[in-house]
Amino acid sequence: MGCTVLPAAPAPMAPDVIVENYCSVARDHEHSLDGASMEVDIEASLPKLKKHGRLHALRSISALGRITYDHLRFEGDGAVKNDVIARYLTAETQAQSDSSLKLDVIPANYKFKYKGVIQDAGRDVHVFQVTPRKKRVGLYRGEIWIDAATFLRVREAGTWVKNPSIFLKKVEFVRTFEIRNGVSVPVEVQSIVDTRLVGKAELKIAFHDVALGESNARAGLVEVDGQ
Repeated sequence: MGCTVLPAAPAPMAPDVIVENYCSVARDHEHSLDGASMEVDIEASLPKLKKHGRLHALRSISALGRITYDHLRFEGDGAVKNDVIARYLTAETQAQSDSSLKLDVIPANYKFKYKGVIQDAGRDVHVFQVTPRKKRVGLYRGEIWIDAATFLRVREAGTWVKNPSIFLKKVEFVRTFEIRNGVSVPVEVQSIVDTRLVGKAELKIAFHDVALGESNARAGLVEVDGQ
């Protein structure tokens, strides 16, 4: 699910400086989504079994960064709900919500290799290949795209290097973000999940009506158009 980056013009600054600026911005925005909530629409399918399902839920991020989901409405096949969506969300929360782990995409956790500059949605984006330094749950091998103007992330794509659940054999993903009011806000996640019970599954998660936490200086409603 990665994206091939064609040869591009040289970076306007050294790759190490780009990474330093990105890390500085990431530290400043480390807690920008703590206390936030957003509605999500999750579409999942099992292509070989021709089964589909759609879940509408509320995704909340606590002040400590812990992710929880409140299921509001589901339509479709029960196997898709229980064996695909539920297991994926459980794995995601386990991978991202353990406050004892520092899983940020930073040099302490990853090796960065500069790939070039591309145009994305009318803006210059720096593309880096990232390789985790250790095989740990929550880390991935793939790419990160960094907005050249703000040094905020706008895309992550790759494969988890260690799955948090024995029910998942392999997870590939593409996460896209949109910069709103100086915050990198999630817009969509597309995943291909190889499960042990029901085979290969496809998921698409769209985020909308993102409300930032009151403690954030930019608190308020951030509209994100789900795709």
